[in-house]
Amino acid sequence: MTSPDLNLLFALDVLLAEGSVARAARRLRLSPSAMSRTLARLREATGDPLLVRAGRGLVATPRAEELRGQVGPVVQDAEALLRPAALLDLSKLDKVFTLRTNEGFVEEFGPRLVARIGADAPGVRLRFAPKSDKDVMSLREAAIDLEIGVAGETGPEVRIQALFRDRFIGAVRSGHPLSKGAVTPERYAAGRHISVSRRGREKGPIDEALGALGLQRTVVCMVSGFSAALAMARASELIASVPERHTAGARSGMHSFPLPVTTLEVTISMLWHPRLDADPAQRWLRDCLREVCAAR
Repeated sequence: MTSPDLNLLFALDVLLAEGSVARAARRLRLSPSAMSRTLARLREATGDPLLVRAGRGLVATPRAEELRGQVGPVVQDAEALLRPAALLDLSKLDKVFTLRTNEGFVEEFGPRLVARIGADAPGVRLRFAPKSDKDVMSLREAAIDLEIGVAGETGPEVRIQALFRDRFIGAVRSGHPLSKGAVTPERYAAGRHISVSRRGREKGPIDEALGALGLQRTVVCMVSGFSAALAMARASELIASVPERHTAGARSGMHSFPLPVTTLEVTISMLWHPRLDADPAQRWLRDCLREVCAAR
């Protein structure tokens, strides 16, 4: 069984409203012969003559009168679906947005993002989902609205936009030996270090850069987050190597210094599924995030 041509609904609505093939043709900008062919298709589809000759005009059959009350609302609903979305009223927006990111981003940018969101839309709430949810929450399934972090392998349909670039720096407690004098590769490598890795890796790009100089640092512990690394460095002689912008607030009161070796900067991006691309509320959320991340 073939699917009906839904374009016939619009023609039926006009024909029943006008009660005339000629007037319906003018409204639809068709020739009278084309409108007559459309009426023939409608008769075939409905199994009813719909409009029959009465003197010089046409009158609706009982079936047409029945359809007249039904087809109008259907056409109106279809037209509403195809119109652009209504303007977003942020003051009335009541919604929870889920953002998946690491704790460092939440600690540094979360308060400012919440304040920025609340200034426009007090009814909006933010849920920050941890990166550990990555296997069970999917952009494709719309379980999250935005993912924030270093873009790795993604599906070809995922949208990606860079937010900012970040570089790694060293951080030690106030009064630490590295807080005085130039930090050379040798002095840096001679210290005792904290490695940050969610996968528990002991070595990374910093070790590769030191290795190129014939140096090797001593990693005495591994943690999964930058906040934990800074907390340990603040209370000991250990050295934490952390991203600069992600940890600006968490390093308050500590001594920070540029790494004495060259490592690649990382690009922090936001990722979302195309199904959310044109949604006005989602576009506003992305604008707010870009604004907060652009502010120093």
